[in-house]
Amino acid sequence: MRQLAKWHIWLGWLVGVPIAMWLATGLLMVARPIEEVRGDHLKREVAAQALAIPGSTLAGAEANLSEMHVTMQQGRAVAILTALDGSVRRVDFTSAAPLPALDAAAARALVAREIKGGDKVAKVTAFAAENAPFDFRRPLATWQVALEDGTNVYVGRDTGRIEAVRTRWWRAFDFAWGLHIMDLSTREDTSHPVLILFAALSLTGALIGCVLMFRRRKARVATPAP
Repeated sequence: MRQLAKWHIWLGWLVGVPIAMWLATGLLMVARPIEEVRGDHLKREVAAQALAIPGSTLAGAEANLSEMHVTMQQGRAVAILTALDGSVRRVDFTSAAPLPALDAAAARALVAREIKGGDKVAKVTAFAAENAPFDFRRPLATWQVALEDGTNVYVGRDTGRIEAVRTRWWRAFDFAWGLHIMDLSTREDTSHPVLILFAALSLTGALIGCVLMFRRRKARVATPAP
């Protein structure tokens, strides 16, 4: 036990300063909401404007278009259009002809083509935009292609592309992250009173421990030999 106590003291000297540093920087990072750190609170509210594309057939196809992303899908150029209300749909980039939403078979084929082991599908489930699974957490209509190894691949029904891949390790990491920031409900709030309080208490305890190590060492040096 005496040897273990000695090792504990030496380990305390080795890791005490880094622990205090991690706790101090952690407290600094959670002291303010991430939105303020990014400067989002400084941005003025500006009314959204429809995207104007002079001379393009897409201008008439979507009058309230806010964003357009052009990509290649199955050998042809496809425009993914996002409207001002947040709705998403696909059109042929050349003709502006609307493209149908992906069905379950098309989602399975896409996953088999673009994901390793994607041909080993356990089940395919449809989710509406307002009922997104917790491990996806985005307001987008999707197909959840569950693979046999526990991986969930999310395919956008209106975008025609893979939106997210959630492995078992991702879900374990997500749970650990929720515990780390003490927010298991949304796992996004990195600045709240409970987290700040415990970060401050932990930093205080670490600093007191560092001070006590110095005092104990001085006491051992001052103790006369028998």
